[in-house]
Amino acid sequence: MTPKRFFKYLINTLILGLCLIPIIKLAGPNILKQYITYGIGDCKSIPILCRQPEDYVFEPEINKEYLGTLVPYTFPKMSISVPKRFNIIQELIKKDYYKKRHANHKAVIFLLYQEPKTFIKLYPDVQKQGIMDNYEFMRHLTYANFNQINNLTDAFFVIMKSVFTPDIGNQNIAKMIKFKLNQTQGFINYTLAKPDNYFDCNIIDQKGNFFKVYIKDIGGYLDLNNVFAIISTLKPLNNQSRE
Repeated sequence: MTPKRFFKYLINTLILGLCLIPIIKLAGPNILKQYITYGIGDCKSIPILCRQPEDYVFEPEINKEYLGTLVPYTFPKMSISVPKRFNIIQELIKKDYYKKRHANHKAVIFLLYQEPKTFIKLYPDVQKQGIMDNYEFMRHLTYANFNQINNLTDAFFVIMKSVFTPDIGNQNIAKMIKFKLNQTQGFINYTLAKPDNYFDCNIIDQKGNFFKVYIKDIGGYLDLNNVFAIISTLKPLNNQSRE
């Protein structure tokens, strides 16, 4: 899925998936898998649906010298510092802005923000599973596995995993990690393969604010340490960080 399609159809896909839930509510694991295969694909067409992070938690040290090279940006819902050569766009801004600024051949960073507990409202049944905040929602989504679907909740998270994952290049070589950094934690899906690198960063702060930082690194200039430095500068605006 390209970045444009991902951000354009995210909400519509969520709504469609939720509307179909009653249809498959009584289905068994095999029928659920068939439904997902016909609707979005399987592990062959979307390899990340059968991949999970390792148990190791990255706790990186930030290169302060590199931080000094980044350019600060302030958007309606957050602030962040990024390398000079990137176009940077916060989604949910006017569509005209998106169309004017975006170009597939350019290095670009997309930002997405959601308030605390937003995701558990998508599908109330997840609260019955003890999922009460954005972090637990994203953890279950990240660890969702097509081959481990046993019930509707499992199917829901596999579907959401396909929706929440933008273009990260060749998924067969993609890596998935979990991390803690300052007052945030989260998960990163990424590929490092010339000529371009891709980083799909899902970040949750202590107050439950969710941020997606998607980086399409044309030319492959960034490494994982650079990305952690960028993430370390991410802040919600004061009026968005309330509980």
